[in-house]
Amino acid sequence: MSENDPKTISYDKAGVRPTNIASGMEALIGLVRKTFDIRPVALDLGYYASVIDIGGGQGIAISTDGVGTKILVAEMCGKYDTIGIDCVAMNVNDVICVGATPLSMVDYIAVQEINDELLGAIARGLYKGAELARINIPGGELAQLKEMVNGIKPGYGFDLVGTCIGTVPLNKMLIGGDLAVGDVIIGIAASGIHSNGLTLARRVLFDRMKLDIDSHVAEFGRTVGEELLEPTAIYVPEAMELIASGLRVKSFTHITSDGFLNLTRTKKPAGFRITDLPNIPAIFQVIADGGPVAPEEMWRVFNMGVGFCVVVDPADVSEALEIAGRNRPAQVIGKVVDDPERHVHIEPHGLVGTLETHFQPA
Repeated sequence: MSENDPKTISYDKAGVRPTNIASGMEALIGLVRKTFDIRPVALDLGYYASVIDIGGGQGIAISTDGVGTKILVAEMCGKYDTIGIDCVAMNVNDVICVGATPLSMVDYIAVQEINDELLGAIARGLYKGAELARINIPGGELAQLKEMVNGIKPGYGFDLVGTCIGTVPLNKMLIGGDLAVGDVIIGIAASGIHSNGLTLARRVLFDRMKLDIDSHVAEFGRTVGEELLEPTAIYVPEAMELIASGLRVKSFTHITSDGFLNLTRTKKPAGFRITDLPNIPAIFQVIADGGPVAPEEMWRVFNMGVGFCVVVDPADVSEALEIAGRNRPAQVIGKVVDDPERHVHIEPHGLVGTLETHFQPA
């Protein structure tokens, strides 16, 4: 089975077009990069966060993200008190990937109409996320956009986005500049589907499999809604301890859309060979079978059970594993290899790809 099989469903077929083939993205990136002539940056585009030089050898890392169509699942469930955790997670997990300590996040909430129940629940999630990430939320923006925002339940439509900042010494930015052949990749478990690929997941589970939000799925041990709404894991405590440990940490990777292909978002070109993986969580196997969704598409769209990766010097693996596994399972999943074309090999599933080509059968 491949993604070209007419019986399969893909992210593209579900309505999400790959951004790397959109000509409009080239224009957007080009004009955004021209603003660096107005005020220079310490780190170019392509990493998880941008870094701005504020003098004295210090930088501010900044990143922004939302939670996508996971919001629609929250609306279907009528449960809004965890979506704020997802928003915080998607932002702080990106900021730590350049070696920064997250400090603060502002939120933007666009609503169909003011709804005290909805806003109160979102706020509780934001607070819990901030507590887990050790940040504050000093402000934000609430916009009423009745003509633009529509929800599944009248009056409950909303969108939620955050922008996070952190600090990082400019000489300690963690961008994979010193990767070496033989460096070890540690994978830390995801908490579930996180906040990527929900459009494809919904299309499979609800449209093709005809499940309801309250359908109990034996493989999950709970309902579809409960499984999909499991909050995105926040990896700040592990990342901060790894940075403070003095171990030779080479790079961090937040496994979001594009999956393990994100490992290649490093300064130094290298390849990555994944040889050992944890068991694939039930949610992904159900989606793959129920679509059906081709393996190369599954590994491009979803985290497949690994939410964050740490690349370390081989001599520091034991100590790094102990820290990485403080809050959730962690294991060695592969190594860095010599490859200036930046291929990622997922050997247990016979896949290889780059950010430009995506995964293909090896």
